[in-house]
Amino acid sequence: MRLPISIEAIIFRRNGNLIEYLLLKRLPNRNGFWHWQPVTGGLEEGETRTEALHREIREETGIKNLVGVIEDLYYFEFSDPNLNKEHVYGVEVSATEKVVLDGKEHSEYRWCGIREALQLLHWKENKEALEKLNTILGK
Repeated sequence: MRLPISIEAIIFRRNGNLIEYLLLKRLPNRNGFWHWQPVTGGLEEGETRTEALHREIREETGIKNLVGVIEDLYYFEFSDPNLNKEHVYGVEVSATEKVVLDGKEHSEYRWCGIREALQLLHWKENKEALEKLNTILGK
């Protein structure tokens, strides 16, 4: 059973002096709306937020090896009471890590710099979390 708590993983890699962020293009939902987003997913009953983080990253990207995790990066609640509370993490992977999409939720992925990522993200909260991570990383 899914709980009303979600995790968001902003995956990044260091490519020389550049930091690149991984965005996934969500397949259209029942409203026909698609958008770019970080890895997101719901917490399942009996699962810790850390377990959900690792599971969602693995399910959505195929990535299993994490270099490091920045916990409690950002937290927000949607104004719609039917939507989840979301905990955001920064997740570093190696520059050579391969992404393999599951195809059930996302149609494509893109590694991009901060400017492009901010332009592609739709939701204000995703942008705020990314800006906070970018500041923490000193970029």
